[in-house]
Amino acid sequence: MMLAAVAGVTSYRTPADLMDAAQVVVLVLVAAAATGVVLIRSPVRQVVALSMYGLILAVLFLVFQAPDVTLSELTVGAVALPILLLLALAKVRERDK
Repeated sequence: MMLAAVAGVTSYRTPADLMDAAQVVVLVLVAAAATGVVLIRSPVRQVVALSMYGLILAVLFLVFQAPDVTLSELTVGAVALPILLLLALAKVRERDK
């Protein structure tokens, strides 16, 4: 009992039914976003869609209670990777001209 007070355990909980519904909704959104990324043919639009997919994937990890993976996904999948891909696309287009 004393250990729980020291660790800062909260007494409130999310209802299981609400959590299950949130997980299903986010899983459907991830599947739709992944399909959208694959179906887009324009490279620049595909990078933007990939960034949105990274944000939705971060929300998925958050809903499944993995905050460390959420932060990693936000950093890499939603911010760093799209910037690097856009820079690479600009370099390739510059070389083609």
